[in-house]
Amino acid sequence: MRLATLALCLGLLGPAFAETPLQVADAPLTAQEFEAYATGKTLSYAQGGVVWGAEQYLPGRRVIWAFTEDDCQYGHWFEDQGNICFLYEDQDQPQCWRFFRETTGLRAIFMGADGGTSLSEVGQSETPLNCPGPDVGV
Repeated sequence: MRLATLALCLGLLGPAFAETPLQVADAPLTAQEFEAYATGKTLSYAQGGVVWGAEQYLPGRRVIWAFTEDDCQYGHWFEDQGNICFLYEDQDQPQCWRFFRETTGLRAIFMGADGGTSLSEVGQSETPLNCPGPDVGV
């Protein structure tokens, strides 16, 4: 199952770490707070120190996600009952998360049946994802 179609480092993406640490918050980010933080950035996410992927956050709540060294997936995000939910092409079920600010970036907790996968932001860049498309080359 493609658990986290979120948001998140292509092997070619060299993450640039945030210069200013965030304040820790106990409450999840609202949709407005998440949008203000993420729009215009490409964030890399890891679980247990292993990079999962990266997500580019575009204006209008549009996103591009790629698991590490995988094709890009295009979609959008929306708020639902306090969750930030992502819906990508070729999917019929959104993937919903709660995002929290931590001293080193965002922490995302999956709100699905797996019991709460947790991802941490490990890089931040203004560089777009490299999305050449499937079946490119000879």
